[in-house]
Amino acid sequence: MDDRKEERQSLLPVDGWEEKKVSLWWGKHMIPVVCILLTELCERMTYYSVTANLLLFCTSVLDIETTTATSVSLYFTGTVFIIPVIGGYIADTMAGKYNTILGSGLVYILGLFLLPASAMNYEEWFGNDGDGASYDLSTEMRRIYYFTGLVFVAIGTGGIKANVGPFGAQQVEDLGPEAVQSFFNWFYWFINAGSFVAFLGVAYIQQNISFSLGYLIPFISMILALIIFVAAKSNYKQTPPGGSIIVDSLGVCCQAGCRKFDKARKSNGGKYTDEFVSGVIAVLRVLPVFLLIIMYWAIYSQMQSTFFLQGERMDAKIGSVTMPIAVLNVFNTIIILILIPIMDKLIYPLMAKYNRSPTHLQRIGFGFILSALSVLVAGILEIYRKKDIENNGYIVQELSSDKFNASSISIFAQVPEFALVGASEVFASVSGLEFAYSQAPSFMQGLVMGLFLMTSGLGNYVSEAILEIVKEATGTDTPDAWFPEEMNNGKTEYLFFMMAALMAVNTFVFFFVAYYYKYREPEDAQVLAIEKVVDPEKPPAYEQLTAGFNNQGYTGYPENTKL
Repeated sequence: MDDRKEERQSLLPVDGWEEKKVSLWWGKHMIPVVCILLTELCERMTYYSVTANLLLFCTSVLDIETTTATSVSLYFTGTVFIIPVIGGYIADTMAGKYNTILGSGLVYILGLFLLPASAMNYEEWFGNDGDGASYDLSTEMRRIYYFTGLVFVAIGTGGIKANVGPFGAQQVEDLGPEAVQSFFNWFYWFINAGSFVAFLGVAYIQQNISFSLGYLIPFISMILALIIFVAAKSNYKQTPPGGSIIVDSLGVCCQAGCRKFDKARKSNGGKYTDEFVSGVIAVLRVLPVFLLIIMYWAIYSQMQSTFFLQGERMDAKIGSVTMPIAVLNVFNTIIILILIPIMDKLIYPLMAKYNRSPTHLQRIGFGFILSALSVLVAGILEIYRKKDIENNGYIVQELSSDKFNASSISIFAQVPEFALVGASEVFASVSGLEFAYSQAPSFMQGLVMGLFLMTSGLGNYVSEAILEIVKEATGTDTPDAWFPEEMNNGKTEYLFFMMAALMAVNTFVFFFVAYYYKYREPEDAQVLAIEKVVDPEKPPAYEQLTAGFNNQGYTGYPENTKL
């Protein structure tokens, strides 16, 4: 998500060297790049259309309890971020990126077909039989259709997520790092464009018109995505599958017994090159940091779970229009789009100028603090929301076919908690990716990416575990339950405050780990970048290229943060 064009412009004109102008939008690269970006736009719109009102569909159509619906949401999202590791493995060792994306897309479409099938009112289409019985699905059968569909969607989107970004970068890598960075800038823009349409448009249709139509849209969108993707097949640059970094890394750990890694080096009679063993060690060193990032993603997952439940019980109307509860996610996106260029173009360069650049881990820690504040704000809002109901009574709010006793406080009072999560993402997520990539050698970056995505999935599982523990400890009976079936009658604010406290403890431990962490010496990243775009026969001195850019808080691999 970082744009280092200005840095590289200052680096390139050394000793008479000239920068090679590159463009994604001209020549043979344009068709594959445009097709991949449009594929990503349609796929992300599809995915966020599935998740936007998942809770509401479970409670209103499938007649599932609120607490159980929350578990479904967390398990689904967690699985979506675990599967990319498998998708990456399949692409690397067996099928290649193109075939993996295509196969995952077909599985994706199968799941998306089952979602509108689970929502459709068949009685309106087929009426009744001769005995007056309705030609409609039972609630149990709708649940089977829906959950089976979610399984296929998780497999499909996970396989695509692992490969579509790297596959796109592969199409332009011969143009040099500037082109790769430009591709990922646009890649990230198309992701946000897709989510924007889903949360504003599709979520509104699902909530206020019908889920059958609202789920038909992502089905059509994914079909369109695959058509666009396949259309450029003859233009794609493809590499055949080879070995797997994951398998080889596990082999190093097994041969070394996870202790004496020197035994795995070829120089000491082992099976693996010294460089590869050092790469495995570098990855293992970042694992403690990754483990502490899991709790951050547990807080992040509240946007699709407890924050959504809170929003259902607040006034969602603007005039006579009932806004979709999922629209609050737009503010998360907006704050990200505002903050990233501000930090990238203004704050970080200014701090670097005065040699005060925060390290990657310091930025991550600041993101942790913002995430803790988000659930703290949610807890305070919950107190005022219930006090408003107590003092002024409630309004009956109908969302889809469900009715809620809601506070008269506007749903847009939730904007601060969503904005704080978005701001935290700019620091914790983006800096986390930069940290991971800067601390791993280039040939290990794919593995690190998979591990980082896993932390997000595990965070959803941790969130679900916390909710289950809270239900066991406080029960489900009002008024003492912290996470009851009806939030109006419980003490959900205590749940929010507890999560803030857990995140505070996690942050304290993180600061301890960060204090003792020793950064890996950076590779000659600038030299490698320049060699792709200028005459490799006349490399300038390394000191000339890296002067002023060795600060660990401001260097890295910006193109990789878009994944």
